[in-house]
Amino acid sequence: MSDAQPSGAAGSAGAAEDVVVDISGVWKIFGDNAKVALQAILERGLSKAAVLAEYNAVVGVADVSLQVRRGEIFCVMGLSGSGKSTLVRHINRLLEPTAGKILIEGTDIMGLAGKSLQRFRNEKIGMVFQNFALLPHRSVLDNVAMPLEIRNIPKNERLRKAGEILEVVELGAWGNKFAHELSGGMQQRVGLARALAADPDVLLMDEPFSALDPLIRRQLQDEFIRLSKILKKTTLFITHDLDEAVRVGHRIAIMRDGRVVQTGAAEDIVMHPADDYVADFVAGISRLKVVRARAVMQPQTPPPQTRQTEGAAAAAAPDGAQCVPPDAPLSTLINIAIESDAPIAVVEDGRMIGHITRGDLLKTVIEGTEVS
Repeated sequence: MSDAQPSGAAGSAGAAEDVVVDISGVWKIFGDNAKVALQAILERGLSKAAVLAEYNAVVGVADVSLQVRRGEIFCVMGLSGSGKSTLVRHINRLLEPTAGKILIEGTDIMGLAGKSLQRFRNEKIGMVFQNFALLPHRSVLDNVAMPLEIRNIPKNERLRKAGEILEVVELGAWGNKFAHELSGGMQQRVGLARALAADPDVLLMDEPFSALDPLIRRQLQDEFIRLSKILKKTTLFITHDLDEAVRVGHRIAIMRDGRVVQTGAAEDIVMHPADDYVADFVAGISRLKVVRARAVMQPQTPPPQTRQTEGAAAAAAPDGAQCVPPDAPLSTLINIAIESDAPIAVVEDGRMIGHITRGDLLKTVIEGTEVS
């Protein structure tokens, strides 16, 4: 991962009060016999193929439960047909689940209807699609201001807010242009600005960069990571690209045939795949990109209870040790180990929390296992 990789801090808190999106036991079965098909699945354990053959119904999402924490970029990924885009469309009720429960900031969205549902969507959720979906007859500024117009915000106020958001995405000088005058990457930044204009609690991003050229896609990934650090939005990010999920996400859920087969930080999934499918899925990802010092280190015993000065933390380290943060990538650790045979000290918030030896690094590279 590059230096633009998001900090894992947002993904480290697990307290219930930090959960913004809570998906519990969600099923989506398409077809006239969806309810009957679901009952048959629960009672007889039918496969997707059997459900299609017997009930002419298609299982899109199967018993998915996920929690997304405040400020987290949570990537949902899988191959085409895995159910990832179907899942995300339930969060703002573009699709109705066959069964299950979805809470956003504690609100059961299945209990909303009519104007209350519309207001909830407008105020709480922003969405960015793969298709930019900009209105060609509106200027960039008016496109960005559209969510505020829907909320009946006065024109001067909404245009001012839209201008501020365009500055955030570094398109402040392009407000009077039209969509056809912008590159694909710029159009997608306008789409992101439009989603942010209403200051939503939750961003839903459905393969937002997949239609772009690789270089532009990487630039927009970096831009999105930068904005996420500033705005701290809770984001569900849908992608079929594992490299993108590793770069962008705090945590990743891998889907197959409508089910979530594994959830965790990228390094956890790469080092400890849940099954052969996940192992094959992540086989092309180098551990140098995803493994961090925290996963490799031998924890300090006993752990320090108070913050130390920088000098004190260095003094507590083994002789000749270089200090690194817990999110230092494996590639950095290996470069340090090449230059010195001294252990590497892992320091967080002024405290030495562990150390790493050459043997630890070798074990990680060869075996892909954490130090116990």
